[in-house]
Amino acid sequence: MNVRLIILSLFCLSIEAAGQTDSLRLSLSEAIRLAQEQSSDALAARHSLEAAQWSYRYYQANYLPSVTLSSSPSLNRQISSITQPDGTNVFVRQNQLNTDLSLNISQNVTLTGGTLFLRNNLQRLDEFEQKTHGYSSVPFSIGYQQNLFGHNSLRWARRTEPLRYSIARKQYRETMELIASRASTYFFMLASAQTNLDIARQNYATSDTLLGFARRRYERGSITENEMLQLEVGKLTEETNRLNAEAEVEDAMLTLRSYLGIKEEVPLIVMPDTLINAEVVNADEALALALANNPDPEQLRLNVVESQSALSSAKANRGLKADLYLQFGLSQKGTTLKEAYTQPLNQQYVSMTLSLPLLDWGRGRGQVRVARSRLELTQTQSEQAMQDFRLNVLKMVRQYNLQSYRVKIAFRTRETALRRYEVARWLYLQGRTTLLEFNTSINEKDAAQRSFINALQTYWSLYYGLRSLTIGQLDNLRLDNCRQSSNSEIVK
Repeated sequence: MNVRLIILSLFCLSIEAAGQTDSLRLSLSEAIRLAQEQSSDALAARHSLEAAQWSYRYYQANYLPSVTLSSSPSLNRQISSITQPDGTNVFVRQNQLNTDLSLNISQNVTLTGGTLFLRNNLQRLDEFEQKTHGYSSVPFSIGYQQNLFGHNSLRWARRTEPLRYSIARKQYRETMELIASRASTYFFMLASAQTNLDIARQNYATSDTLLGFARRRYERGSITENEMLQLEVGKLTEETNRLNAEAEVEDAMLTLRSYLGIKEEVPLIVMPDTLINAEVVNADEALALALANNPDPEQLRLNVVESQSALSSAKANRGLKADLYLQFGLSQKGTTLKEAYTQPLNQQYVSMTLSLPLLDWGRGRGQVRVARSRLELTQTQSEQAMQDFRLNVLKMVRQYNLQSYRVKIAFRTRETALRRYEVARWLYLQGRTTLLEFNTSINEKDAAQRSFINALQTYWSLYYGLRSLTIGQLDNLRLDNCRQSSNSEIVK
């Protein structure tokens, strides 16, 4: 679906629900969906995954036959020194055109690391001075080239490249969950700012009402001038708080709108999901899912395999090196194209290149020791990193299970603080309590509302943090998925 259509539909729904024509109401799930569809992080993640897919296709192509058609024509018009049969050199003017066409089919051999090839070649030589021409053909030849004691990069790539591609796919899914976590953070930044603005507006309205009421009581002599002046200062303070809260909402709104990729300058109203799932997550099952789906364990295994490959390469480069080249086929020459393919002759070519370092001042042995040391260091670091990974999963599961109870407590605290505020307000209007007691109830009410939003933010942050560790598999551990509700319901 087009992104603009999504935004337009959400905008229409917000008008129908709230009766406002200039705002877009977003739930947490809607904000996350927009972030995963059109945020810059999501676009970067998709490009990274696409690059990994093409890189994996390139790796797979190394094990498939390749067919190459090549030609390298040359024109030679110059005076050159030519060696004669008697060993003397004479300068001869050359005026010749050399054209050729070659078809080559090659196949890498994973087991040995060598290359098997088939070739077909046709060459024509034109001598313009003598006005003659000739053909040379290789109708068929088969060959094999191999580094006998070298590092077999094809066999090691069989171990590293599938791991690398698997890591890239898991990293993409992990990035999507991290995008959800970041969107959740920005979402609750705006929710917290809107809560502060609601509190500031309520407190300003209350202070204005109380100030008007206090003036009438002051005229009757029921309260002192000091108490009335204190209420005036309180109203001015709440007006400042309201202005600051409005600026805070604007900043948080711009941040969220920018991250979600919403281009329209439409005000956002967020609706935090408060219906949470209080079911306890099993730590062992969460750890098993994390080990199976998170890219970090595979990345650690890849680091070890790459270190082992580097050690194998260092050992291969230290000792005897031998390159083998074999080629067998048919060839013929003639003044016409037909003669060049008539009764072709056998041709064989075998070469072996040997290299043995006799004195390298310990460089080869040093490279092997360095590679072995790095392998041991990588193995040690991987073991420690795996231990830290397991502890991190278990720690986050424990925090997540505890946070659902904290949300419930924060919700009850907020409800109790709101009731206490209403009672204190009524008592103060009746003149049955002091201004100090009433201000205390206001502070407790404000703190409880902020604590509840913060508890929700921490809960959803831990939730999406666990999803990023298990790559979206957290819900497999639970009987019910998290659901949305109004801002006044909590799962008991």
